[in-house]
Amino acid sequence: MDLTELKVTRYGVRDRVATVTLHRPDRLNAWTGRMHAEYRALLDRAATDPAVRVIVVTGAGRAFCAGADSRALEGHVERGTYDAGLGDDVAMPGYGVRPEFDADFAYHFGIPKPIIAAVNGPAAGVGLVLACYCDLRFAARGAKLTTSHGRLGLPAEYGLSWLLPRLIGVARAADLLLSSRVVLAEEAEQLGLVNLALPPEDLLPHTYDYAGRLATEIAPSSLAVTKLQLYRDLHGDVATSVADASSRMAEMMRGADFAEGVAALTEKRPPAFPDRPH
Repeated sequence: MDLTELKVTRYGVRDRVATVTLHRPDRLNAWTGRMHAEYRALLDRAATDPAVRVIVVTGAGRAFCAGADSRALEGHVERGTYDAGLGDDVAMPGYGVRPEFDADFAYHFGIPKPIIAAVNGPAAGVGLVLACYCDLRFAARGAKLTTSHGRLGLPAEYGLSWLLPRLIGVARAADLLLSSRVVLAEEAEQLGLVNLALPPEDLLPHTYDYAGRLATEIAPSSLAVTKLQLYRDLHGDVATSVADASSRMAEMMRGADFAEGVAALTEKRPPAFPDRPH
C-alpha cells in the first residue's frame, strides 16, 4: 500500500505535540483498512521523531470514529470472512517491546510516548477500541460512545474484553460489552472510561494544554519508562514491579534528565529537558 499520500488521515507537529487526525468527515471517520494503515504509519512517524514528545489523536468534523465502515462490513458479509485490508507492507509501531504488545491496537502500549484521545464526537466499535488503547481520553460532552459489536452479531473486538475491565472494572465493563448501549461522555466520565468530559469548544484547548505540560514539564525518559511500567505491570505481579522500578531508578539516576530535574528543583526554575534521538 502506497502511503506517500495521506488520503484518510492528517498529521501535524507543533510545540513537541504530534496530532493524528482521522479524516473521513463525510463518513463520520468510519474505519477502513486504508485508515488503519495510515494511522499505524503516522504513529510510527511520531514515535521515532525526537521532536515529538506527546501524540494527540482526534477526528475531523463532528465524529471521532463511528466504527467500521458499513460498506466494508457489507463486503465481509459477502465474503463470509474478515479482511483487515491492511496490505502486506504495514508499519509496526510499538512492536518488539514486549510480546504482549505485538497485536493490533495493543501496539499502542509499546509506543514510548503518551497518546491522548480527544474524542470530539461519536466513538463506536473500533472507534471506541482506538480511544481505549490511548493512554488518556478527554471527550466532548454529548459525544456518544458504544461498543456496538453486539448489535452486529459479533464478539468484543481487538481485546476490548481484556482492556475494558481493567479501565472501569468488571461489572461496568460487562454492562457496556453485553448491552452495546450508548453512553454519553458525561456518563463515561463517571464510569472512568474518559478522564474528563468538557464542553465541545474546550476539548482541544484542554487537550493541547495538557499535552503541552507533559511535553515541557516531564522528562521524555520518564514518560517512556513510566508508560512501559504501566502496561507491563498489567501483565505481572507487584514484587516484579517493585524490583523493576528499583533497577530502573538506579539506571536513570545516572542520566542527564535526572541531573537536569534536580538542578531545576534546586534553582527553582522549570526544567529544560533536551530532545534526544529515539
